[in-house]
Amino acid sequence: MTFRRARTEEQREIRRRAILDMASAMLDEMPVAAVTLNELSRRVGLAKPNVLRYFESREAVLLELLDRYLLEWLTELAGELAAGVDENLPMDERAAAVAEVLSRSLSGRVVLCDLFGAQGSVLEHNVSVEAVARYKRASLDRLATMTALIRKYLPELGENATLFSLQTMVMAGALSAYSTPPPSLRAAYQAEPDLARLHLELKDYLEQALTATLLGVLPRR
Repeated sequence: MTFRRARTEEQREIRRRAILDMASAMLDEMPVAAVTLNELSRRVGLAKPNVLRYFESREAVLLELLDRYLLEWLTELAGELAAGVDENLPMDERAAAVAEVLSRSLSGRVVLCDLFGAQGSVLEHNVSVEAVARYKRASLDRLATMTALIRKYLPELGENATLFSLQTMVMAGALSAYSTPPPSLRAAYQAEPDLARLHLELKDYLEQALTATLLGVLPRR
């Protein structure tokens, strides 16, 4: 791709979307840690200083993508919960159903979980106060959306629905790091099958973690 200088606001927005779309395509090929500004610039057909006209850093690009993926997930999650949770079930059965839907939904979104895992340790670094505050304001809106979805099916959670929603995203990010081992570790697992017991399958372990969390915060009968 080769661009001329963007002169209008519409052209600048097209350029921003092109950069984001290319970064998204890269994340389909490689983990977050492998995405570099140099490679993004090369693929999008812009010099690195020109990419920096639109995003102040690699981390700023990825934070904006994280918000995009999170919004898309929450939009789809509403339908997944509606299809997978019977609101007439007893509380503990609804909790198990919610945990199953969340774990299945998130385990199918590897890039989102990878971004969750990198958020606190990588993505929120090397960005300005303005950029990270803008992202956090958007995050509060997403958290409120998720909280409302969870409370619809588990009203017994009350205010704990917000904490559970946040914990869900944190656990998905943490567990995803262990569910996609690097080539050397995969080779070790193949060479010594006993070691493979340390390999966490994201869906199964996330479901267990979410179920345990819910049972811990839901009121006792």
